[in-house]
Amino acid sequence: MLRLIISGFNGKMGVEAVKMVIECSDFELVGGYAPHGKATDLAVPVFTDLATIPDHFADVWLDLSVPSAVFANAQAALQKGMRPLIGTTGLTSAQITELQALAQAQHLGGLIVPNFSVAAVLMIQLAQQAAQYLPDVEIIEMHNIKKVDAPSGTAKYTANKIKPDGIVPIHSVRLPGLVAHQEILFGGTGEMLTIRHDSFNRESFMPGVKLALQKISTLDQLVIGLENIL
Repeated sequence: MLRLIISGFNGKMGVEAVKMVIECSDFELVGGYAPHGKATDLAVPVFTDLATIPDHFADVWLDLSVPSAVFANAQAALQKGMRPLIGTTGLTSAQITELQALAQAQHLGGLIVPNFSVAAVLMIQLAQQAAQYLPDVEIIEMHNIKKVDAPSGTAKYTANKIKPDGIVPIHSVRLPGLVAHQEILFGGTGEMLTIRHDSFNRESFMPGVKLALQKISTLDQLVIGLENIL
């Protein structure tokens, strides 16, 4: 039984994750963390201050919070002996390097996931293949107007996977009614290839969250990308 604490349990992704964890017999929800959470929000302890969370309180810290908080959250999780599963975007390269060093020092593996959608991972893998033959490429990412960061973490991760040493233009769209959508456009002589992924609701991310939780104990370092456990 994998014991979990969910950071950002009261957000849109967090609400779906709580449902999935409660319904899965492999997992046990032992706590939630949110700075403005209430004790009555969950049937398990709710923490509003990182300092009050006991060491080794859970096996895994599932972070679905906000970009401004994710680094401090992940640091605390590792320092308290919990494997981080980070679905929140916004970490810088320097912060990721620091977290990876901390994970190594703590002898803990973990996973940073730019996108929990299995189909989105396949989209990126297909784009990597296409880029070998069609080097002219741009990305359009479209999200709900309430998404706080732009470009999205998925778009930046996609660009890095397509051209690790180059620059891929990214165009961000924020409109009501959208959830999470991305197009990768490849231009060739007299033709164009478009690879597109659409998430129509946040439930679409839960199979990936479940898979990551089931496999995270096999990791001996902090790695980036759901493809590492597929």
